[in-house]
Amino acid sequence: MKFRFNPIYTALLAALSTGAYAEETQDSVVKTLGTITVTSARPTSLPTQIPTTFESITRDQIQQTINATDSEDALKYFPSLLVRKRYIGDYDHAVLASRASGTGNSARSLVYADGILLSNLLGNGASFTPRWGMVTPEEINRVDVLYGPFSAAYPGNSAGAVVDYVTRMPDKFEGHAKVSGFTQNYDLYNTHSTYSGHQESVSLGDRRGAWSWWINASHLDSDGQPIVIVNKPLSTSAPAIGAIPVTGAVAGKDIRNKNIQILGTGGQTQTTQDQGKIKLAYDFSPTVRASYLLGWWQNDAVRTPETYLRDATGNPVYSGNVSIDGRGYTLGATDFSASRASLEHLMQALSVKSNTRGTWDWEVAASVYDYRKDEVRASGTAYPNAAFGGAGTLTDMSGTGWNTLTLKGTWRPDGTKGAHIVDFGYQRDTYKLRSTVFNANDWINGAGTSVRNSFNGETQLNSLYAQDSWRFATDWKTTLGGRLEQWQASSGTLQTAAPSASFERQETYFSPKAALAYQLAPEWALKASLGRAVRMPTASELFQGGTNATTGATLQNAPNLKPEKSWTSELTAERDLGKGLLRTTIFHEDTRDALYSQTNVTTNITSVQNLEQMRTTGLEVAYQENDVAIRGLDLSGSVTFADSKTVKNDNNPASIGKWQPRVPKWRASALATYRPDDRWAYTFGARYSGQQYSQLDNSDVNGFAYGGVSSFSVTDIRVRYQIAKQWSTSLGIDNLNNKKYWNFHPYPQRTVLAELKFDID
Repeated sequence: MKFRFNPIYTALLAALSTGAYAEETQDSVVKTLGTITVTSARPTSLPTQIPTTFESITRDQIQQTINATDSEDALKYFPSLLVRKRYIGDYDHAVLASRASGTGNSARSLVYADGILLSNLLGNGASFTPRWGMVTPEEINRVDVLYGPFSAAYPGNSAGAVVDYVTRMPDKFEGHAKVSGFTQNYDLYNTHSTYSGHQESVSLGDRRGAWSWWINASHLDSDGQPIVIVNKPLSTSAPAIGAIPVTGAVAGKDIRNKNIQILGTGGQTQTTQDQGKIKLAYDFSPTVRASYLLGWWQNDAVRTPETYLRDATGNPVYSGNVSIDGRGYTLGATDFSASRASLEHLMQALSVKSNTRGTWDWEVAASVYDYRKDEVRASGTAYPNAAFGGAGTLTDMSGTGWNTLTLKGTWRPDGTKGAHIVDFGYQRDTYKLRSTVFNANDWINGAGTSVRNSFNGETQLNSLYAQDSWRFATDWKTTLGGRLEQWQASSGTLQTAAPSASFERQETYFSPKAALAYQLAPEWALKASLGRAVRMPTASELFQGGTNATTGATLQNAPNLKPEKSWTSELTAERDLGKGLLRTTIFHEDTRDALYSQTNVTTNITSVQNLEQMRTTGLEVAYQENDVAIRGLDLSGSVTFADSKTVKNDNNPASIGKWQPRVPKWRASALATYRPDDRWAYTFGARYSGQQYSQLDNSDVNGFAYGGVSSFSVTDIRVRYQIAKQWSTSLGIDNLNNKKYWNFHPYPQRTVLAELKFDID
């Protein structure tokens, strides 16, 4: 049976795949119990046979419907998912949000590529983005998403979602090349500029006998819009003696609707990134394969400021005492700061696995992610003099990274009858944080002269898991499982004037999982899932400190943080539409000891703390159908409602009953693609997010300001034309309606993208 992949059907198909890897064959599909099993050449790494919510998108769909410049763009229209991508090539703040987790909770989701961890679980928050740059859009074969912590095969970071990028591995010679360009006319406050960039990629692959290989290389040169808005509260003081009268400031409101003066921008990012990847595979037999992957990514980025202020002769003013409309302000040396980043990361993975589909299958896999070089330099003197050097800081995270080891097996005691399928395994995940901030006499090129502060720490998670998918009756299927985790934190040190003592800690937790499916009728399936997730504190939350801006004192986050514990459940009804699927899911999550950065109103200390209880209840409706009304018209969309609030928080009572930060009450997406023939594809997309907040007490009532999180409604278009068998081109526009919206930083405005591709496959 042939099957056209689509964003909802293929999710279920891929998620339950037992796919053979030895030969590239036509996909075959079997639908039972509200789940679908597919035999495919590139199987997902997500667990098989669990009757819970999956979504997916294929390579062809990405090419035809999405303006994809980065790998995270493939998730743009998934139900309830959002990636906080501030500009093309955003490498340090593009965090994934899910149903009950906002973009401040990066450690509540997991991102993999072919089962290799890309999520940065060294910390939690905007600075700990998944390593999206290790995957290019051109190498994606499929993206699969598992919603919720319902598989025992994943740690508590799966509370939100688990994403797996399934990348290409050829069965014959193939080659691909792409060149693309993009530009946006940006207009905000007194910034009126055009920011553009280009991207090139090439990949080759082949299979000869037992060997197969794939090589991919890409280059990105991108100028993003300014992401920092330099502002001061409206002054009530007279100008200081000798203050410079200036013009150019823009009157505005802050997130609490208080009057401010907007003085300029910072963080206008110019990033140049290169990525390379080699994948090798060898088949020892038709059922045993060894695979090796080497990934390399480097980035040179420069972030610069721009002042709006001009003196009487028109010269820009960046520092000192100034007078604006008769009021006095003081511009500090770092109000308009610049920074430079030089990063080089390396990823390696090795696996050996069997795929007999008989009584036993097994896999051994290991991976290493290494910050070979990770330096960020920041100016400490006033601009524009800082553009030529001067004092500043050098933050060095070289030596940071993580490594994983997985031993897993599958037991089918009933053989091909499949009444029971038991998955089990052992996992070890180790994370190492190395962060030292040096003072530097020359912030651009100089070496560190003295240590300002240093934060180090390690965490390790050793886990045993097992789960049994059991078809106990013709129309019934259940999955029961559990995960036993031993977590330890060690080598935690904080250095200021003198180093602190090393810190050791070890704890053990158990997380049960359960799912049930019932085939109510040939076109109707009902599913229920329940799972516990224990999200351990990260090394950064435990050990990394900061500096009090007022006193200059160095602060350390609490090494005694409790893990975050969540119970998540969902009820789903699915209807097979013949050429599509309609799914309705009710979800609920109760989280105790939630990990959030907040100010303790009693001690007035701001740090990562345990918030006693948060609760989310919601409804998600997802729809997809092919050939709607006319042949070639495909429609998909989703609507999500989430009532997500703080229930108990003794350290900040003002937050009780308020909305969880960055989780909107309503969000939706829609996608319509029309293919009148084999050459043309026309796509229109829309994305919506309702009102949300960035503060626990919801005091940030103005989301359309720097630091705020706004609602938005944006539209996208894409037109793709197949010029010839091997040549294609496309033209697209993201944010067609040119919406000005925010997620702490301003998002891109209307962006035009064009690409030309050449494919041999």
